[in-house]
Amino acid sequence: MEIKIATSINGNVTVMEAKGKSGFLGEQTKALYEFLGENAGEKNVEKIIPQEIIKTGTIPSNGVKEETVIIYDDFGLPSIMRKFSKVTNEELFGGSDNTHPAFIIDGEEYDEIYISVYPNCEIKGKPYSLPFQRMWTNITNDDAARACFSKGEGWHLMTEAEWGLVANISRNIYGTLPHGNTASGHYHANKSEFGIVYENSTTLAGSGPTTWTHNHQFDGVHDLCGNVWEMVRGLRIKDGMLQAAKDNNAAMDIDLSEISGNWLPITDYALNAVYASVSDGGIIITTDEDIYQKFGVSRWEDVVIDTDCASEQLKALALYAGEGNSCLYVDSNDGEYFPLRGGNWGVGTNASVFSMDLGNVRTNMDASVGFRSAYYKKR
Repeated sequence: MEIKIATSINGNVTVMEAKGKSGFLGEQTKALYEFLGENAGEKNVEKIIPQEIIKTGTIPSNGVKEETVIIYDDFGLPSIMRKFSKVTNEELFGGSDNTHPAFIIDGEEYDEIYISVYPNCEIKGKPYSLPFQRMWTNITNDDAARACFSKGEGWHLMTEAEWGLVANISRNIYGTLPHGNTASGHYHANKSEFGIVYENSTTLAGSGPTTWTHNHQFDGVHDLCGNVWEMVRGLRIKDGMLQAAKDNNAAMDIDLSEISGNWLPITDYALNAVYASVSDGGIIITTDEDIYQKFGVSRWEDVVIDTDCASEQLKALALYAGEGNSCLYVDSNDGEYFPLRGGNWGVGTNASVFSMDLGNVRTNMDASVGFRSAYYKKR
């Protein structure tokens, strides 16, 4: 199926073409358009006008089952979501035949997980995945998580496990690492790729070309590289130790306060805790507790991962050199630091779906930091 819609922004009309499966057809699509039209005056919501819906073929997914659907929250409002069906680490990056942790929640395996196609906008204090919208920024990680939970059962702030899933699918299944707004509205390596800028060089969600998605198709997940850094839930560095919630338990409304016992060390194959060590020579991922504590920046291709701490967990969470030129920022000083992923509009070659800034205090909030919600159908 192909969808063509036009959006009117400041008097200019831009056509967006989207391909996906039948989730966009029929009454759900009509309801989405009607909702957007009626709420055009709401904060950050632009009016989107339907032009035509044409049935065509679907896009092959190289063995990974995906489709784009519309899901309504408890308030009856829609989000455009990408459904990912369960895969193993072996299928994703040649690991074990264990199910990828994004599909394991509270000890149960789920057949699918849903990720926002777009960085979320704000409507009446709730986050939504809608195209050509201004992104919700200037909010803390904890407040973003609460906003996502408030949408209803199964809704949550996108987790590190889910980010790792999408990054691995993009790199290892499609071979299509996403481009994005990395140079004030343009892609730094190809200035002919650009989106619709609204302020501070930020582009409206999903307004870039197909190369700005995880699969280089318009039905893919948009804006994972550049535009705004994105918060994720369930990963931190604490006194130099890399820690995460078990599996994808961060998708639940569990206690992830600083002193919570739900934070567990990321481990190597021998179950030794893994640390991020920053020295004058760069960043080292190691099991050595005697770390050098300071802030460091390194290209992922220059990060040293000790052979004795090679970890399937690091791979599953996309904590490896999936794109060598992308950057890893680490603060291994005493204290707790949260991650941001993807980069923003001004970091150029440093931006990537594999980029990570692991040096932000829990209360950090900024105009260059946004987020997206995710969903699972709770049993």
